[in-house]
Amino acid sequence: MKLWCCLCFTEEEQDNLNLMKEEDISENDVVPAVGPITVSDHDANDNREDGRFAMTPVPPRAETLVSWSGECSAAACSDSTVAGGVESRDLSHKRAKFYADFEERFFSTNAGKCGASNECGDYDYIKDSLRPNGETCCDTFALMGAGEDCGFDSGIVEDGEGDSSDILKVEDVEVRMDLTDDLLHMVFSFLDHPNLCKAARVCKQWRSASAHEDFWKCLNFEDRNISVEQFEDMCRRYPNATAVSISGSTIYLLVMRAISSLRNLEVLTLGRGQIADTFFHALADCSMLKKLNINDSTLGNGIQEITINHDRLCHLQLTKCRVMRIAVRCPQLETMSLKRSNMAQVVLNCPLLHKLDIGSCHKLPDAAIRAAATSCPQLVSLDISNCSCVSDETLREIASSCANLSFLDASYCPNISLESVRLPMLTGLKLHSCEGITSASMAAIAHSDMLEVLELDNCSLLTSVSLDLPHLQTIRLVHCRKFADLNLRTMMLSNILVSNCPALHRINITSNSLEKLALQKQESLTTLALQCQSLEEVDLSECESLTNSICDVFNDVGGCPMLKSLVLANCESLTSVRFFSTSLVSLSLADCRAITSLELTCPNLEKVILNGCDHLERASFCPVGLRSLNLGICPKLNILSIEAMVMVSLELKGCGVLSEASVNCPLLTSLDASFCSQLTNECLSATTASCPLIESLILMSCSSIGLDGLCSLQRLPNLTLLDLSYTFLVNLYPVFESCTQLKVLKLQACKYLTDSSLEPLYKRGALPALQELDLSYATLCQSAIEELLSCCTHLTHVNLTGCANMHDLNWGCSRGHIAGVNVLSITSSYENVHELSEQPTRLLQNLNCVGCLNIRKVFIPLTAHCSCLLFLNLSLSTNLKEVDVACLNLSWLNLSNCNSLEVLKLDCPRLTSLFLPSCNIDEEAVEAAISKCTMLETLDVRFCPKISSMSMGRLRAACPSLKRIFSSLSTS
Repeated sequence: MKLWCCLCFTEEEQDNLNLMKEEDISENDVVPAVGPITVSDHDANDNREDGRFAMTPVPPRAETLVSWSGECSAAACSDSTVAGGVESRDLSHKRAKFYADFEERFFSTNAGKCGASNECGDYDYIKDSLRPNGETCCDTFALMGAGEDCGFDSGIVEDGEGDSSDILKVEDVEVRMDLTDDLLHMVFSFLDHPNLCKAARVCKQWRSASAHEDFWKCLNFEDRNISVEQFEDMCRRYPNATAVSISGSTIYLLVMRAISSLRNLEVLTLGRGQIADTFFHALADCSMLKKLNINDSTLGNGIQEITINHDRLCHLQLTKCRVMRIAVRCPQLETMSLKRSNMAQVVLNCPLLHKLDIGSCHKLPDAAIRAAATSCPQLVSLDISNCSCVSDETLREIASSCANLSFLDASYCPNISLESVRLPMLTGLKLHSCEGITSASMAAIAHSDMLEVLELDNCSLLTSVSLDLPHLQTIRLVHCRKFADLNLRTMMLSNILVSNCPALHRINITSNSLEKLALQKQESLTTLALQCQSLEEVDLSECESLTNSICDVFNDVGGCPMLKSLVLANCESLTSVRFFSTSLVSLSLADCRAITSLELTCPNLEKVILNGCDHLERASFCPVGLRSLNLGICPKLNILSIEAMVMVSLELKGCGVLSEASVNCPLLTSLDASFCSQLTNECLSATTASCPLIESLILMSCSSIGLDGLCSLQRLPNLTLLDLSYTFLVNLYPVFESCTQLKVLKLQACKYLTDSSLEPLYKRGALPALQELDLSYATLCQSAIEELLSCCTHLTHVNLTGCANMHDLNWGCSRGHIAGVNVLSITSSYENVHELSEQPTRLLQNLNCVGCLNIRKVFIPLTAHCSCLLFLNLSLSTNLKEVDVACLNLSWLNLSNCNSLEVLKLDCPRLTSLFLPSCNIDEEAVEAAISKCTMLETLDVRFCPKISSMSMGRLRAACPSLKRIFSSLSTS
């Protein structure tokens, strides 16, 4: 806890300080170059008396920071010395800043120096975390109440603690305080006892303020090792304390002192000890006592009768107490708890008692419970849970004597059935694990018209519940293994929990307040009737017996007009689902594998989950409010109809038998129909007409799409991505003519495209916005590929993977044209850049030629103007023998598994990664190649038979920028 205190000083005090002599400073103090000032004991004590400390003012950026250690000693404290700078101008009203860090500085620097510091503990927090010896807290209380004779001196300044190295950015956290006693009192009212004890160590003013009796009305000595003498001292210091807590083996001696000393005691808490009967006789002397709590204690000698007689006691709690008999005569007593106590007899004379808890009092007989409860006519709440001997006769007499009883907990009472029990004022009833509760018991419960909460968990013989209770709000039915029928008619019902009732097959609920209904894992549930005008969420997950009729319950004409969320996951008996709902927002049919037909007319539906509906054949979404829909998980979908005014994304990937599709989504921007092999030209034409904003269209493996379907693309002026991979197209003329904004064109494995199919691209300048072209596994000839790469300089990404007809990648420049035979090679050097500036610049960034088995030579000189090329992938080109690349910005080159590679020439000053695994190239060629790659960081030469691990040093010498070399024998 770090405190920044700005303490005042006057002009007179400043003048006195300025007159002090330099020789008065302690020889151990660290004195800066600025004139030092010494404060005598007398002046320091006078100033600390009212919370102020006289100091010389210092400049704003050179103010002295002094750490208060709070070191205690029995003798007088040593002189307090402060070093500060004196400024020529008048700063008499400048407040000095003081630094205090008690948890770290006081206990780290003063441990073991004086006895008082070891006795300044307060609570466990201080005792355990700050003091090794575990002293009690009484000395701290004494410290705060002591006068001048106490050895505590908060003005001590440790040597060197004003050094700036101990202070970290104090300007950011400083707080200026000039606290009056009243303000200090108000601030301390927010502190708990441990922090009050810490505040007491700051100065005499704080010590006096923190010891005020207003803060010590409640004295907590639980789990404290405190002696009788220390306790008596505390009682003398705070005679007006109103609450005391004591526990441990000495509680009897301490509590007797408390009773005799504290006349205003109102709350007394005792625990874990033995209390003699004389305590209960003396209890009457505490005339102000209102609350008595005794926990886990032996009363008297454990076998005698204990009498508690008090005129003002209002609350009595005897928990886990060991006593044979107890008699309570308290005319003002309102609440009493005897929970888990083992008495065999209890006598009550408490006419105002309204709350009685005798739960888990296993030794109390039925007659004793009856006598105790019936003697309290004002009883409102009664807990008799785990009292196994309670009978219906006792409940009948309690109901007759306690007309105002509103809460009853009779859980784990196996002998009760509520036969002829009438509790008309009851609002809460708990009957957990009551084996005698059956369907006949509902007749008694039905007479409790005021009932609000009913809990019937683990009532194993209960088969049905039929209740018409106007005020019922909550009902619980969990693990009722024979429960089969639930019929509730209650307008106020707002919470229902029915779980793990395997025999439940029928539910009928009428309520105007129910908003959420969860009935998961009701495997036998077949019939559900709901009349719930406010119901918004329903979860019927894993209700495997639900049939198609469940849809009628949640339609607009059903009884749930406000329904927003419906979960029918894993309802495996559903085959045909039809919903007509204007309120439904979310629907889950996950893993409903038997569904074959789905019809949704839900204009506000925003989310639908169909994962696992792998037998769905027909689906209609007309209209819906969906923004996206994924039907690719429905492989048997055959007929589809969608009307979604706000949908932007539709995925039909994998709907291989989809033959009829009507899509009316005017805002649709992305359509993925991959592998929809039955999708016809007519479907595509109708879709483009109703969805003119499509930007991404994927028709991969749509083998039924032909020229007529491509002609419909003219209705898509915003189309930027088109994927026609794995189709049987021959003519792409409609694409070149109408898709002027196209940026990405994928033609993977279009084996029926001829050499002339792409002529509009490189002869007539079609698709001027095209940036990415994928011709993987195409059958185009070498000349067509060369023309394409030569003329389409606007392409940024080209994929030629697996092009078997590609023999050479020769970009030698001869008068500005690509040459396959006569190549004018210009030396790769930076001086040639000016000579080549007139040639067109290619925008190509990524060239992929993986697996081009017939390619033998790659020649890319500076004349090719590939200044934008960043990535070049030639892996798996097994016949490639020669690579000569000069690209100023190339950063990534992959020649993996080019087994025939013999010649490697690189002039790529920005190359950072070079991959040569399984290449048959020798180390001299590699060394020469990387010598011009001044930024190369990663080199992979694993499984290169002609490069040994001993050559790594030579490679590093050839290219000093290398950081990682991967070889087959080692990694460096």
